[in-house]
Order: sequence, then C-alpha cells, then structure tokens
Amino acid sequence: MILLTTSLAKAQDCALALQDATHEAVTVCVTLPDAIAQLQVQEVSVVIFDQLLLDTDPEGSETVLKHLGAAVPVYLNFAVTSSGRVLRELRCALQRRKREVLAAKREAEQALRHELKEMVTALLLSCQMASQVPDLPKMAESKMQAVEALAREMSAKLG
Repeated sequence: MILLTTSLAKAQDCALALQDATHEAVTVCVTLPDAIAQLQVQEVSVVIFDQLLLDTDPEGSETVLKHLGAAVPVYLNFAVTSSGRVLRELRCALQRRKREVLAAKREAEQALRHELKEMVTALLLSCQMASQVPDLPKMAESKMQAVEALAREMSAKLG
C-alpha cells in the first residue's frame, strides 16, 4: 500500500493516478496523525509526504518518521509538483526499495552461509579428532564416520 500524506485538494486525483499506474492501493491522509494511525494498522511500502505538511507540524513529523517501519519516505512539495512527477518519484522509490531488499537478502544469505561453513568446519575437525582417539569402540567409530560424511555433504552444498 502507498500512503499519500497531503492536505491539498488535488490529493484524490493524484491518488487515483498513482493507483492506476502502480496497481497498488493508495490511501490519502490529510494530517500527520491520520498517517501515523494508518502506519500502525497497515503495511505500507511507500509514504509520500507533502513537505508543506511536514513543515507546519515539526513534532508530528518526528513522530510519523518513527512509525515508518520499512516504508520508503518520499518528500515532495505538492504546491509545485505535478502528478507525473509524483509518479516518477514513486517509481524511483519503489525501485530503490526493491534494490535495498535484495541487497539485504543477499547480505543475510552470505552471513548465514559463512556461519554455517564455520560450524561445518568445526564439526569436521571434531570428527577427525574423535576418530583418532585410541581404542574407540567400533560402533562409535562408525557413527563418527556417518557424522563426518554428513558434514562433508553439507560443506559441499554450502560451496
């Protein structure tokens, strides 16, 4: 969902144009408390702020920014901005959000892969050390070899 925060009369027309172009629901909030209320109950991908509204209520501006969550903020002066410009800025914000989400996902995957590789390495070392214990019972030795084989398989899958 997209949140359009402005008190200007052309907000509904702009919201309809954005909805048609993006095929996402657009909700208009005419006050910052309305925007905060929407952010608390809805998952929002982008919040488009009218800078004039933010400038008239500095305390409300701080509060609404604290409630953004993962939503991307877009700041525009609606007094001098056309619907076309709003749409271009929205598309840029959505593309930026998509890139940021993909980058965060890649970083998380790499961190997890690195952590798992370290664990598998420690597991393999422990198996090798355990198999060198003198007079290791045959049953324990076969179990240790099975664990080592699984660890090597995991290592191969992790790359």
